Amino acid sequence: MPITTHQSEPGIAEVIIDHPPVNALDVAGWFGLAEAILEAGRVPDNRVVILRAEGRGFCAGVDIKEIQAKGDEALIGVNRGCFAAFAAVYECEIPVIAAVHGFCLGGGVGLAGNADIVVASDDATFGLPEVDRGALGAATHLSRLVPQHRMRSMVYTAKPATAAELHHYGSVLKVVPKDDLVAAAYEVAGEIATKSPTIIRRAKECLNGIDPVDVKSSYRFEQGFTYELHVAGVADEQRNAFVEKRDADTSR
Repeated sequence: MPITTHQSEPGIAEVIIDHPPVNALDVAGWFGLAEAILEAGRVPDNRVVILRAEGRGFCAGVDIKEIQAKGDEALIGVNRGCFAAFAAVYECEIPVIAAVHGFCLGGGVGLAGNADIVVASDDATFGLPEVDRGALGAATHLSRLVPQHRMRSMVYTAKPATAAELHHYGSVLKVVPKDDLVAAAYEVAGEIATKSPTIIRRAKECLNGIDPVDVKSSYRFEQGFTYELHVAGVADEQRNAFVEKRDADTSR
């Protein structure tokens, strides 16, 4: 199973992504992740969720090979699945701590950007390779991690930022050695877990209510351009080049 839930300490749930080789999730995986996060938040005694991953990196986004194999069906499905998973992190009844290691790309940025708190290992990088994959999306969530002009440069160039840079901006709470990442996430979660579950739930609802950006509408707007590029035929070339491990034709 690519998504599992683990609970070893009172009030703290772990939702773990484990889908080798790079934690790129297919349609079912995104919907499974959404349900796991929401379900963890529904447990009355829980105060906080840690979202983390096994393997080489946190999340490499969507399974492009599935999209190329199934076409429109998979593209629509993964758009809806990502929307559901990002919304689940945001709307989970309790705070979500994203513990990020290695690569955090595309959909990974959507998850981390909607988390309440981010801790990262010193090898973590955050990026949106969407322009190189014939897609658009998650700039909404990247904007919650880096300043506006830095976000734009990252979208246009598809180059990632380091955990140290995001820590400088204040969007990553802690940067620790990789072996210490889970312990660091539990340290922060443990502080939250000492609080009243009722007050923590109202605090999450309150903070979402005063958020200056409607992350769901903003992200849905972005997704429309992904489908436009797909229909125009431009996205197919970018995705095929990625699957075939060659340079894409960028003449269009």
